Amino acid sequence: MITTTGTLVKLAALVWYSGGVILLFKSTGMVREAKLLGASPDLILLAALTGVILGWIKSTCLFERACKKNIDRILALASPKIWQFYRIRFFFFLCAMILFGSWAYAGARNQVHLLLGLAGLELSVSTALLISGRCFHTR
Repeated sequence: MITTTGTLVKLAALVWYSGGVILLFKSTGMVREAKLLGASPDLILLAALTGVILGWIKSTCLFERACKKNIDRILALASPKIWQFYRIRFFFFLCAMILFGSWAYAGARNQVHLLLGLAGLELSVSTALLISGRCFHTR
């Protein structure tokens, strides 16, 4: 299935933003769970602020560069195919991260500090994805 590079960039953006939104909801759910287990508001705020700050750093240092590199790769395709919006290794990495996240959550359940640590980690990735997604609008 041949398509346009513009369509591939839009599909890449859709996957990128979807990951950010999904992780935002997951981290919010973990914070709620930690709150039900008695987490203090100060600890919740610390996890959230840490996640956002680390996410901003990840966005500027890592994710924007990866995003731009993928867009440049897409734009250089001579005969773009619908499945080429990311390289195959990206999908393997994505599957590995999903499995790791599920495993980590299973280990963190009912443990306030682990839940908040994992929520902060997932919020940092969510923040990085959502901020760096602006790359899709500047190309």
